[in-house]
Amino acid sequence: MVPLPRFAGEDRCATVASRRSTRHTGTVKQSLIIDCDPGVDDATGLLTAFACPAFDLLAVTTVGGNVSAEKTARNARILRQIAGRDDVPVLVGAERPLKREPAGAGEFHGAEGLGDLAPFEPVSPVAEGTAAEAIVRLVMARPAGSVALAVMGPMTNLALAMRAEPGLAGHLGPVVVMGGARSEGGNITASAEFNIWADPDAAAEVFGSGCRMIVMGLDVTHQVRATEDRIKAIEAVDTASARAAAAMLRFSQRIERVIVGWDAGPLHDPCTVAWLLKPELFELTPCRVEVETESELTRGHTAVEFRVDATTANHFWATKADAEGVFAVITERLGHTSEGMGA
Repeated sequence: MVPLPRFAGEDRCATVASRRSTRHTGTVKQSLIIDCDPGVDDATGLLTAFACPAFDLLAVTTVGGNVSAEKTARNARILRQIAGRDDVPVLVGAERPLKREPAGAGEFHGAEGLGDLAPFEPVSPVAEGTAAEAIVRLVMARPAGSVALAVMGPMTNLALAMRAEPGLAGHLGPVVVMGGARSEGGNITASAEFNIWADPDAAAEVFGSGCRMIVMGLDVTHQVRATEDRIKAIEAVDTASARAAAAMLRFSQRIERVIVGWDAGPLHDPCTVAWLLKPELFELTPCRVEVETESELTRGHTAVEFRVDATTANHFWATKADAEGVFAVITERLGHTSEGMGA
């Protein structure tokens, strides 16, 4: 049996199972920061997390990625307003990668990043400070291992936070990232997935930091497909969040058919939130992940080495997902309103 991931502060939460057993009794919430670049699949992940009382959602931090940093910050605020969660601060992060020129993915997300959803100026502004500053402040102010981080975009903000606070890696709880590819190959080059390719230098620093990481690469997210029946199930839910998520899934379905030829596109970023809610929906394998930063041909390639000591491994690669279970979690959560979940 593959051992479950270990995290800082193991006296508080020795295993994933123990975290879940306390989380759902109502006595303990999982403190969480979401770092993202919305992005239509980020949007579904955010809307799901906003509707989840199991999370103490400390902040949403944004980064340039799928679209520009200005647009990702606006989009996060739009989604926050749709979900009725203005109690959650949104902080603007890095505009560009550590060493590279920015590279977007508007062809898969629409020019504004939210598919067919017409952008508007949200009522509530961004919070003061930067994303990296907020990550350091919020994590270091709490017990070691108690704050989870879901990274749905390039890892620039987290790398900058680790540079600012060398103790951050050892203080973090689970860092659940969407990024990387192995057996599935890449979606931006032959071997690179977009989030890692967009800022491979940041990804290399984070993977090399020693923090415990759950990695949702294309190997597993390509198993979680937005089929017609699954989209229809979300469309049947009568909440603002479900309607917004369903509309973006329809946009993705149309784009995937045109660009890739798939009838059911993969749902990447929400897998991070799904794992935090129900880790039993995924199978993980201990490994060591290193990122190629020098070669332009293989820029952002994730070298995933499974020949590691499972008892000391820092990285855990997701190999299998229960797609029906993931969509069931998302659909169920999107059916709830934000009432009672604010600060």
